[in-house]
Amino acid sequence: MSLKRYLFLLCRAPYRASCLRSTATVLGKGSVGALAVQRHYTGETGASGYISCRNAFSTSASKPPNTSLFVPLHVKDTHNGEGSIGAELTQKLDKSEVLKVLNRFYKRKEMQRLAAENGLDARLFHQAFISFRKYVLESDALGADLHIILNDFCCGAGHVDDLYPYFMRHAKQIFPMLDCMEDLRKISDLRVPANWYPEARAIQRKIIFHAGPTNSGKTHHAIQRYLTAKSGVYCGPLKLLAHEIFEKSNNANVPCDLVTGEERTFVNPEGKQSSHVACTIEMCSVTTPYEVAVIDEIQMIRDLSRGWAWTRALLGLCAEEIHVCGEAAAIDFVTELMYSTGEEVEIRNYKRLTPMSVLDHAVESLNNLHPGDCIVCFNKNDIYSISRQIEARGLECAVIYGSLPPGTKLAQAKKFNDPDDPCKILVATDAIGMGLNLSIKRIIFNSLVKPTVNEKGEKEMDTITTSQALQIAGRAGRFSSMFKEGEVTTMHRDDLPVLKEILSRTVDTIETAGLHPTADQIEMFAYHLPDATISNLIDIFVSLSQVDGLYFVCNIDDFKFLADMIQHIPLNLRSRYVFCTAPINRKQPFVCTSFLKFARQFSRDEPLTFDWVCRHVRWPLVAPRNIKDLVHLEAVHLTLDLYLWLSYRFMDMFPDANLIRDIQKELDNIIQLGVRNITRLIRASETNSSSLTGTDAIPDDDIPLHRTFPKDRGLNTEGLSEARQQKQGQRKIHGSKMLGYRTFDSQSEQDGSLSSRLVQEGLLSTDLLEQLQREWAASQANGGDPWKETAGSGRKGNWKGKKKNK
Repeated sequence: MSLKRYLFLLCRAPYRASCLRSTATVLGKGSVGALAVQRHYTGETGASGYISCRNAFSTSASKPPNTSLFVPLHVKDTHNGEGSIGAELTQKLDKSEVLKVLNRFYKRKEMQRLAAENGLDARLFHQAFISFRKYVLESDALGADLHIILNDFCCGAGHVDDLYPYFMRHAKQIFPMLDCMEDLRKISDLRVPANWYPEARAIQRKIIFHAGPTNSGKTHHAIQRYLTAKSGVYCGPLKLLAHEIFEKSNNANVPCDLVTGEERTFVNPEGKQSSHVACTIEMCSVTTPYEVAVIDEIQMIRDLSRGWAWTRALLGLCAEEIHVCGEAAAIDFVTELMYSTGEEVEIRNYKRLTPMSVLDHAVESLNNLHPGDCIVCFNKNDIYSISRQIEARGLECAVIYGSLPPGTKLAQAKKFNDPDDPCKILVATDAIGMGLNLSIKRIIFNSLVKPTVNEKGEKEMDTITTSQALQIAGRAGRFSSMFKEGEVTTMHRDDLPVLKEILSRTVDTIETAGLHPTADQIEMFAYHLPDATISNLIDIFVSLSQVDGLYFVCNIDDFKFLADMIQHIPLNLRSRYVFCTAPINRKQPFVCTSFLKFARQFSRDEPLTFDWVCRHVRWPLVAPRNIKDLVHLEAVHLTLDLYLWLSYRFMDMFPDANLIRDIQKELDNIIQLGVRNITRLIRASETNSSSLTGTDAIPDDDIPLHRTFPKDRGLNTEGLSEARQQKQGQRKIHGSKMLGYRTFDSQSEQDGSLSSRLVQEGLLSTDLLEQLQREWAASQANGGDPWKETAGSGRKGNWKGKKKNK
């Protein structure tokens, strides 16, 4: 046994109750901090926990808080009755003399050092002093004790250091976190996530890792064990995968339920839960006991946004057997992670079932396409352009991209797979990487550059990773399809050597797993910081959080974006947290607007009925006439998804889930019709924008917020010709936005005007910008008064009414 493993197993010895008692004593009996410690180290049931080796032998000390996140509160005057008492006992204060005393206090190095020892660094000390000075000089009712001591200073008695207790009292009022910093640190201590799941720690689980590339049968073998078990749970990354296992189980006469964020389907007519369930990984239960659990695509445990869900499932699922499926690059990490729980990992390796080869030539022209080809693009603009060119050559093609509804994706996949259908070409994004069974002969990469999210949450343009390339390329020559061998190449000749280099590399090993603060942890933070916004609570939590070398805190930008959007809406903390975890695409303006309206209606305690939703989305909707209409229909579908997601968390406020699901199915059919006629929609869009030339229009949801191209990042682009590098490295967005695209002329990008930036960042639509321009023009015509009533508008009266309602 290795020393490392010995240390891990050694520190699984039960942690003594005396440690917990001593910690609770320090925090105070019954305090929220003590409760936080108990939950971290014993679980909610109070069962004794374990300290992981990473915690016991961790060398990382508590990191200092990021004090830039501490927002000073406004101090209310609570001494209205005492101010006159201080003046009566002494005299009225000379404000100029008081200011001199305060400035002497501020310059005292001893006071700054003493304040630092009590949590006030230079930044907080300065902010606290400014607030204290303003309070002293502007308040008409200081406390009698403070008034008297200030009067003594003005008369030459006492020492300026005697102000310190009053200063610190004020500092703790505007920065309440100073009094509970240790409690906050313990609540945000994420170093022992295995102990958050007492039910899983109470049993000895068997971990079986099915490792192999795409199309190796690893998931198939895990599912076979799942089907023979008395009870089981399948956890997948996509609704399509969960739905596939749901159908496969029931077709095999194994009753299985389906649970996703937006859907609950029980095969029992009485609604009784079945012994098997297929779910998206975020929805898996960590308290229900199972015989077998399957965790698919385990390599996503390192995902910057969703990795926490795989960590939770791997550590928390209460199953006798955990079957983990994914890339071999995750084997060492999962094995090490299981050391902290004392569970051994059995490795089963699989090889690809059908051969796959990288061709020595690129396609170069759409005239060289063959049946079974799939062209992979990384933005909708290329999807639209290439599908238009393919059908201009008399060929039919199917189209699949991420924002399409699941039903439309399946319909397009079925069309492409059908040997009797004339559609033999597929144009798709990397959405085909998982969740769809496709009969592909050859994968053709149209580009090797795609938007990615870096560790700061910024979007960049970057070359695809080896893992991504293998996941996509592996879809060619799928086992049991009509093609027994897969081929991979590129559209452009200069990309081919780069692709070969990418595929020849070893996949980067997984080193960390994601974590995310829970609602309970945020509630405990809010108990100590009741006046902080939830966005500020999250920032402080992450700032104070401690993780060991195996974990990282997932990106929370989407959470904070939604939190800031609804901060002005009165909601209780638990409801606000749930709304902020809603899975919406924040780049879709209509979806964000719907989210805001949902939250506002919810806060009024007014149920969101079917009729209300129909009015909001303007149902019934018609088939799209152009690409702009299609993009809007996709956004409406996402909005209905949001309603269904919320309906399972607030059933009384979102009561018409079944009716919403019915019109969503109708909408799916309408979108399918639009996608089947996508080239006609593109032609209609081109006709409407024929006055524009040289445009590089990119749909709203494909514009990255921050662009960095391969040549700017020092990536290896040796195989690219100079012209090709320039095209990928200097790609610009031109034209003007219309028909649902976000496009800009180069001059507007350079001039940096506010309107250009707002449109570029997706915060303002073109329609809204035009409306604002019209209103501004009208205001200028009315002498600069935007609310002056114009003939027949009635605007002035409406505005007054709004102000009155407020």
